[in-house]
Amino acid sequence: MTPSAASGREPVAIDAGGIMAAMHTKARTRTSPDTAGPARHSAAGTPKRASHSGCAGCLARPLAVCASIPATETQALEAVAGEVLLPAGATLAHEGDVRREVYTVTRGMLRRVRLLPDGRRLVAGFLMVGDFIGFSGAPQYRHTLEAVTDCVLCVFPMQSMRSLCQRYPDLESGLLAQACSELDATRGSLMLLARLGPSERLAGFLVELAERQRRRGAPAGQVDLPMTRADIADHLGLTIETVSRSFTKLRQSGAVAFTDPHRIDLVDVPALRMSAGL
Repeated sequence: MTPSAASGREPVAIDAGGIMAAMHTKARTRTSPDTAGPARHSAAGTPKRASHSGCAGCLARPLAVCASIPATETQALEAVAGEVLLPAGATLAHEGDVRREVYTVTRGMLRRVRLLPDGRRLVAGFLMVGDFIGFSGAPQYRHTLEAVTDCVLCVFPMQSMRSLCQRYPDLESGLLAQACSELDATRGSLMLLARLGPSERLAGFLVELAERQRRRGAPAGQVDLPMTRADIADHLGLTIETVSRSFTKLRQSGAVAFTDPHRIDLVDVPALRMSAGL
């Protein structure tokens, strides 16, 4: 039984082409593709607020938790929602900021970043179309949220979202399901870091990101990488040079192929999965 059938809602058709267009929002031109850290974002734009454009044409809705609210009742969402336009490199929220709002990504990609006490940067994960940001047991953000590409997000006051959860129990269930999925992904990332070598970590990252993109309408056997090699390195606990060598190793083994470093063909997915222990 599908989630839609279980809740008595009509299944929502996914516009794969439209979602892919939302995913493929281009990152702004960089002077160096592998530069990372605070200096890179010093000239980045700032978030802009806009009125909500309505749920009827939202391409992210089938993937987002707000799909738990029947299409005939989306005015309850629209009444409290706004939009945030976030240019590539801009910051949505800083680590330590008080959480007053929650968000759904409707276009583009963001990264979760934490700076360690010794100054090293950790990229805890990447947020894509349909992902929800904001609910946590902590009163402050535990990560800085930065735009990898130009992004658009729906924004809701936290208290309004809590009221909607009380009104629509399926919405609260959807938030819990997404939280569980994020926990599973975190456990998988810990396994990658603790047990696998550099090329194995990269293989696992490519396979899992490709699967996330496939669920959003991307073709199987291909993965788009709008983030920099520095982002990948800081996500996998490696250096940029090691990431580059690992890409070369996977290409020489015949597991991947690419001419554009931001679009990778997964030639031998079973071999990549085996390498990563998936």
